[in-house]
Amino acid sequence: MNLPTKLTVLRLVLSLVIIVLLCFPFYEIGLQFPTYAVGAITFESEYIVAGVIFVIASLTDWLDGYLARKNNQITDTGKMLDAIADKVLVNSVLIILAAHGYIHEIVPVIIVLRDIVVNAIKMEAAGKGKVVAAIGSGKLKTATLMVGTTLALFCNAPFEHWGIYVDDILLFIACILSIISAVQYFNINKELIFPKKAK
Repeated sequence: MNLPTKLTVLRLVLSLVIIVLLCFPFYEIGLQFPTYAVGAITFESEYIVAGVIFVIASLTDWLDGYLARKNNQITDTGKMLDAIADKVLVNSVLIILAAHGYIHEIVPVIIVLRDIVVNAIKMEAAGKGKVVAAIGSGKLKTATLMVGTTLALFCNAPFEHWGIYVDDILLFIACILSIISAVQYFNINKELIFPKKAK
């Protein structure tokens, strides 16, 4: 297992830590996370810890890809694990944030559905020996999604002080870009998905 793949596995492990941290009922075993009030913002410490872990995990996403390309260590296993780790990290956090009322429920619905559609297109293309390259709108979606999710974990600080909901704005922009990128992926690959019959 090369270093990029180890970093990908680390991201999976960190994702599971976040899930446990935000979902496990620690109060039932006598553990209570403290809360802190800073002005108008009330911080729940488990979300702050989860936010720090999320940032670290997100950085490993960039680092493993960079190292794999730099050292020519790109493998099929690494690409598969990377895709799984990305979805586990982001989608699980979005679902938890929505379930706990921190973001609108439509956000994880759109993001997860988009991932299903795009992954289906990529699998269909791979089955026919084609590689579906990343597109600009998809990359921009990922950037806005990661920043918006990070802000949501940190209670939209410091923008919450001024009543500017930057986290919600970025997440809804990510949803719009998700739809746009899904349509673009389909349009680019529709002849591959629905090949024209020879006359």
